[in-house]
Amino acid sequence: MKYFVPAALLISSLAAVPAIAQTTHATTPPAVSTRGDKNTTAAPVAGANSFTMAQAQKRIEEHGYTQVSVLQKDDKSVWRGVAAKNGRAMNVAVDYQGNVTAN
Repeated sequence: MKYFVPAALLISSLAAVPAIAQTTHATTPPAVSTRGDKNTTAAPVAGANSFTMAQAQKRIEEHGYTQVSVLQKDDKSVWRGVAAKNGRAMNVAVDYQGNVTAN
């Protein structure tokens, strides 16, 4: 009987551990999908861009553009340049989420 009370306390405290673990919340937002040509937000989105110039150019080319040139990062950290698609030159942009937009 003297082991019953400590054992019961141990079992009840272990039962509470999973409940505590389930109540924690992630503090980072979910990752943004950049698959395909669909933008996930109103692009281009201003933000700290970790793409290099070469990576931004590759991202633009993966979206069917050729002759990518004049790439420069603007004051909102969006890569902007000129590229051709279907024989037509246009302005293009790559934001920190990887969204490629043209106008």
